[in-house]
Amino acid sequence: MAQEEGRLDYLEIEGGRPLSGQVCIQGSKNAALPILSAAILHGGRSVLHHCPRIRDVEEMVKILKELGCRTGWEGETLWVDASSLDSFVISKKHAEKMRCSITLLGSLLGRLGQACISYPGGCVIGERPIDLHLEGLRQLGVSFRSGEEQLEARCKKLIGTRVTLGFPSVGATENLILAAVLARGNTWILGAAQEPEILELCGFLTAMGAKISGAGSPTIRITGVEKLHDAEYTIASDRIVAGTYLMAAAACGGEAVLLKAPVKHIQGMFPVLRQMGVELFREPGVLVVRGPERCRSVPQIHTAPYPGFPTDMQSPLMAALCRAQGVSRLTETIFEARFKIVEELRAMGAQIQVEEHTAVITGTTELAGCCVKARELRGGAALCIAAASAQGVTRICGCEYIFRGYENIIRDLKKLGIVIKYHQPGIEGLGVPS
Repeated sequence: MAQEEGRLDYLEIEGGRPLSGQVCIQGSKNAALPILSAAILHGGRSVLHHCPRIRDVEEMVKILKELGCRTGWEGETLWVDASSLDSFVISKKHAEKMRCSITLLGSLLGRLGQACISYPGGCVIGERPIDLHLEGLRQLGVSFRSGEEQLEARCKKLIGTRVTLGFPSVGATENLILAAVLARGNTWILGAAQEPEILELCGFLTAMGAKISGAGSPTIRITGVEKLHDAEYTIASDRIVAGTYLMAAAACGGEAVLLKAPVKHIQGMFPVLRQMGVELFREPGVLVVRGPERCRSVPQIHTAPYPGFPTDMQSPLMAALCRAQGVSRLTETIFEARFKIVEELRAMGAQIQVEEHTAVITGTTELAGCCVKARELRGGAALCIAAASAQGVTRICGCEYIFRGYENIIRDLKKLGIVIKYHQPGIEGLGVPS
């Protein structure tokens, strides 16, 4: 695919080399964002260690500042002082860039009893409606008024109750937890999401004095408290970033050492990787992965809510399977638009057919480098995997999507032995080497 007219920035990867090296896994994006939302529940100071300095976190920091908070970075530690919070309005310029801005509904309602937010954006992988969020919050006593461009929410007092989710939505579970922490009485969330990021959010809230039990199970109980207090918290490593580099080893072969790997949170990927012929060796705080010269196919895999195979890993897995021996079938059950990467992989020589929600991948011996375009975060990272396993040079434009979730993917891939350059004349920013 030709590069967009007027766009000068792109990643250039020279493929065909096995991995060799080690990399330290950054803090979790999907944990950091709701934790930052939670920080405004307390009119004091929160200190977050191992916080990823990525585009999405920086955007959330801008929102917190817009609401009146003070923030600062000290290395990989981010502090938030919400004592000066003086607004409940999240402007369109910030909300439209970030899907996760919707979790501020629960926090603002808990702290101020009202919120006004432009409809959230930042996502091109499907509709991702917020109906579950709104219905659950209504049951806690929130009333909504919808306009063409924004949503207004108010409550006199949040009252605990039983809320049953028809689907284990991570975002809806997070919003309900955030709203319930300072609500009156007990709240039960039935059918709650079980993702590790829910455990992280509850861990941070508990450190601030919240009373939560059952996190990580389908039933979460929150007993409302009068107030929270200052806290420090260390964010777990990012399981999707770790999974990306595991899939790179499956695609390219060679050996990679992952430091600070969140082994407990990525074990659900291990059976798939072993089926592909990948070897995994665990040591305290370290995960060693060895990929074969050419991996094996996976006859059938479905994405599913945790502890199933993560939808965020579907595109990286697809990229790794393009050169697998045999035919793989990959079914997406969460988001309807996760196959945006297929056109780009085909341009590199991949043999992929899409049948409704299933991609049928017939492995080929070789991919060829060319110009491709990232259309969303995980698909962009997957294109890096495909490029690293291909022969020749691949140029990936649309790399701003990748920088939303990877602290410095260029540095990391270089440490793993991949030849990669970032072309953006005269400009340096997040996601690029300093």
